[in-house]
Amino acid sequence: MAAMVTVPSYTPSLWVRMCHALPRLDLTMTMRDNFFIPDSWEYQQTLLVLSSLSAIALVLSLLVIISFLIHYCCCRRGDRSEGSEEEEEDEEGSTGHGYGGKKGQGICCVTWVSVAAVTLCCVAIGVGFYGNSEANDGIYQLTSSLLTANYTLASINLLVSDTISGLQQSIAGPLTTMEELFTGSKPYLVSTRNCRRLSENVVSLLTSLTMARSSDGGAWNSSNNSGDPPIAALTPVPPSMAPTVAPVGGVMPSPFSPGWAANTLMVNEDYRWLSYVLLLLLDLLVCLFILLGLAKQARWLLILMTVLAWLALFLSWGSLGLETATVVSVSDFCTDPNTFVLNSTHFNSGTSSDVLDYYLTCSRRMNSPFQQLLTQSQRALSSIHTHLSSLDRNALPQVPKAEKSLREVQQILNATEGNFHQLVALLHCRGLNKDYIDSLKGLCSDGMEGLLYLSLYSFLSALAFTAILCSLPGAWRSFPSDSEEYEDSDSESEDPFTSHQARRQPAAGSQRGALPPFYNYQGAGWTPPFSSAPPLPTLPAC
Repeated sequence: MAAMVTVPSYTPSLWVRMCHALPRLDLTMTMRDNFFIPDSWEYQQTLLVLSSLSAIALVLSLLVIISFLIHYCCCRRGDRSEGSEEEEEDEEGSTGHGYGGKKGQGICCVTWVSVAAVTLCCVAIGVGFYGNSEANDGIYQLTSSLLTANYTLASINLLVSDTISGLQQSIAGPLTTMEELFTGSKPYLVSTRNCRRLSENVVSLLTSLTMARSSDGGAWNSSNNSGDPPIAALTPVPPSMAPTVAPVGGVMPSPFSPGWAANTLMVNEDYRWLSYVLLLLLDLLVCLFILLGLAKQARWLLILMTVLAWLALFLSWGSLGLETATVVSVSDFCTDPNTFVLNSTHFNSGTSSDVLDYYLTCSRRMNSPFQQLLTQSQRALSSIHTHLSSLDRNALPQVPKAEKSLREVQQILNATEGNFHQLVALLHCRGLNKDYIDSLKGLCSDGMEGLLYLSLYSFLSALAFTAILCSLPGAWRSFPSDSEEYEDSDSESEDPFTSHQARRQPAAGSQRGALPPFYNYQGAGWTPPFSSAPPLPTLPAC
């Protein structure tokens, strides 16, 4: 009983309770309960309403983006016609590509808004990678616990099947031979028949042990009457090799199979994880190429990234809707999982509620529902062992021919008792309850946290791409066109040894009445830079 004190327990986290407390409305805007009933149409309606919030947010984002596009496409035309003179003055005082004054300030503002939106998107991508990893860890812990529980159930079924097969083999073989040999001795015949009757009682008791069934429907069933498998020490297969045959069509089997659930979750989790990785990489590439396009002022690159940003925007809001419904449904389940398991027909089909409650709670105040069955079986095996010891002492000296059959019965009994002790240990609630608690912690702790981070990623990335789509058109429309770049390159090609700025300064000086540079100022007047040479001296005549 001291070991029962250390039984792990499960408590819903704060995030689970907060998400479970969200109000629920159906399609008719009527308040509904937040009990986890996934098969109910009313409960499904509440999830649809919560998911539709992301669709409303998508519509609002589209309205904001369209309003900015109208502003850039329509309002800027009037501003351009009215402010053409101001633009000419800005072009005269501009440098580089010819932008300055108000126009340069507008380009700078739009560019910095785009950079800030891209930075927010990068932060969201980091949150998304962390949330995807946390969700994957939680699902991995859940599937690992389910596989361990499936391994335990398969081992129980294997032990029951081997024990029943061994006892039936002893009844049909050596015990029948001993009855024939002890026909002339009534006391020995009575002991042999008592061994047969007790073996049949043990077989009947173990056949009624229907706590777990395997998913393949017969190979591991406790009511298997085949006498072919030999009785030997049990060597269970690893958890990953436990029988987990999936039903046809992917429908949940009617007694719940942990192995089937684990395999289904692993396949779906692989696709989910890969989908989020691809979505995160798409967002990352869009952000990086947007920064590259802003730095290089490549209009075609920004137009291409604008198209991809539209795709990322729709994917972000869509994933947020799916994540909202998933988070709410998981929180409803994690608030009171025992009630759902006890009331669900998928779990209690073929299994009594007392058995499920015993393994789900593993309380000190509860006795094992198999206690009476195991006690009766243990007493029957002890009685068989007593009868065989008596026959070994008294009957063998008188009937030596029965020694071979008696030794076979003793060997089968020893193997049966060994399997029975392992069966008693496996039927205790500690192992399966620990697997159950570990699976809840994986789903409701790490899995729930990962889903919340993924929801935050979707929301932040949707906001970031909304801001990007609002600012990018203004950015790439402000870039110089091909004709402007051609004119700049043509004017620069006139004098390759003089910079563009150096050529503009003399031109500005000539407009103010400055004289050409080949005149130098000397005294009170202007003289050419090269004065006439002094006269040569006159040589004397010869």
